[in-house]
Amino acid sequence: MYQLRKLENNLESVLKEFNVTETIDIKLTKNESFDLQINNLVKHKDNPNLSKIIDNFQRELDNEPFIKKYEIGEKNFINIEINLNEFLKTVENVRNFIKVTNPKKIIFDYGGPNIGKPLHVGHLRSLNIGRSLYNVNKLAGNTVLSDIHMGDWGMPIAQIIQYGVENKINFKKITIQELEEIYPIASDLYSKNNDFTQLAQNINKNLNNNQKDLITKWKSIKDTSLKSLESTLHQLNHKFDLWRGESDVNDLIPDMIEDLKSKNKISLDDGAYVSDLKTDPKILITKSDGSYLYLTTDLATVLDRLDNFEFDKTLYIVDKRQKLHFEQLFSSLEYFDFPTKEYEHVSFGTVNDADGNPFKTREGGTKKLTDLYDETYQYIKTINNELDEISLGLLSNTVLAYSDLITNRNTDYKFDLEKFTNVNGKTGVYIQYANVRAQKLINDSSLEVSDFSILSEELDNNDKSLLRSLIKFEFYFEQTIKNNEPHHLADYLYEISQKFNGMYQGINILENENTVLKENKLKITDLFLQYSNLLMECLGILPVEKM
Repeated sequence: MYQLRKLENNLESVLKEFNVTETIDIKLTKNESFDLQINNLVKHKDNPNLSKIIDNFQRELDNEPFIKKYEIGEKNFINIEINLNEFLKTVENVRNFIKVTNPKKIIFDYGGPNIGKPLHVGHLRSLNIGRSLYNVNKLAGNTVLSDIHMGDWGMPIAQIIQYGVENKINFKKITIQELEEIYPIASDLYSKNNDFTQLAQNINKNLNNNQKDLITKWKSIKDTSLKSLESTLHQLNHKFDLWRGESDVNDLIPDMIEDLKSKNKISLDDGAYVSDLKTDPKILITKSDGSYLYLTTDLATVLDRLDNFEFDKTLYIVDKRQKLHFEQLFSSLEYFDFPTKEYEHVSFGTVNDADGNPFKTREGGTKKLTDLYDETYQYIKTINNELDEISLGLLSNTVLAYSDLITNRNTDYKFDLEKFTNVNGKTGVYIQYANVRAQKLINDSSLEVSDFSILSEELDNNDKSLLRSLIKFEFYFEQTIKNNEPHHLADYLYEISQKFNGMYQGINILENENTVLKENKLKITDLFLQYSNLLMECLGILPVEKM
């Protein structure tokens, strides 16, 4: 806990006095009588100086005003109860306590969509997880930069152009609907028709040589795709700092290949360039026909970023099926002597339908994100047809984001609209409902709640339960940063929403004649709103005004 950093340092100093170098790890506890626990001493039960260490630990714990009481158990677990009076002095400054000590410059690479294709359900998790981690790191004080990293070059584009040429399509007037129809047909022809394959390969080579008429066609395809992408992303409340793609680094690849050849890092193998790093399977750098792979363009993208951006770390928000690709990329970056930076693959599972099957349309194709949004919008509208369009849109995006983020990113999950819109379940609708209820309570009071102070002597169990939950924010925030796992914060948002509803339903707050009790609960409601809105910001969710 950031506010207990001084205590952690003091306890670590105690251990050093007895030749133990160890990081003190303060954790949340499942013991309902306490808030936190320290487990460091458990493994030192045979240390001859243990009793002296415990004595010194007790001295430090006794001197910490943030601690109300503690106990050291039989196995040397240390359980801690936070002093609510001390916590209330800092509870509204939580944004100041979540700043990292050594901020970093981080690039978020989304391994984004191919132009010519619509965003589909397979992109949902990358967008949601990436946006949440971006927001969390920004709040922590890191410098963040998001790059959609489009697939806007190479063989898929050559296939579209070849199909368009054969069918006399006017590229200047090409529509997104036409592109969405052409993409799968051209891909199928490429795999089955040898003549089409050879012609597409020639186009790909000529594109790499910047043949003017092909570049013109490519620009028309890209412009049409970008307008559609931007529209969809705007509807889903996603945005990017950089809209770069494979085309932006294509010119870097020939020199990169020559450099790797001169350093004896790659060699020819049946016409293809492979890395000389001993791996199984071999790491392919180019195909035998000279065309590039995702690995080739990812290597060039790193070069481009090293030249044009300052960064310490790159997070690749890409599904777990690409695990081998990123293992090869990271080992190649090291073997090819690229400047040392941190690179990490933030992998995730798939989104399936309510039956656990791959998410498809009725025709068997991949479901578009716009269709999933529309289905969610219409479903919510049937539940509450009195809501305005803005509220319906915000709730739809809440369901699409919260349902995704509440699941550990490493696992697959089933998208079940009925389940995910249940006002009584662990859902985005529930957390929005609690937020709206709290805001209405503050508004209906017509009081300057922000000026109130909480009198801890008048707190009931529901009040204390919610306040003790607010203590946990820093822990879940730190876990999310450390493990790149937004589900900790999503789950925690549900917890405090549930605790607020318990307090709200426990007593009629506005009509209560006990002024101290009333002001206490209104102030706690205001605190809940601050934390709820901050958590929504972390998750990329915008609060609705009414439900």
